[in-house]
Amino acid sequence: MPRGQWSKKRERQYEHIKESAKDRGESTDRAEEIAARTVNKERARHGESKQSSRQSKKDISSGRRGGVRSHKGAGGRTYEQLYEEAKNRNIQGRSKMNKSELQKALGGR
Repeated sequence: MPRGQWSKKRERQYEHIKESAKDRGESTDRAEEIAARTVNKERARHGESKQSSRQSKKDISSGRRGGVRSHKGAGGRTYEQLYEEAKNRNIQGRSKMNKSELQKALGGR
């Protein structure tokens, strides 16, 4: 279990998400990853963690989002998500790029 200082509520949330993912056919490792990421994002949104990204706080909640941005739908990732990845990869000129240009610079991922 990847958690350290989670509350009882977050522990229950983790188990519920993990079981739901396993019921959908995900492997145990993948289900644990999904659950941990979701709980950690919710903790960041509610100010329960020491560090949180701007996107964690401003993005729509994990529960509402569902599979809206599963990286394959019509909308795909948001501009902010693409920009953050470009920033992490140190892509030059990213601040002047629009969404489609960022997608091309990132290799259409």
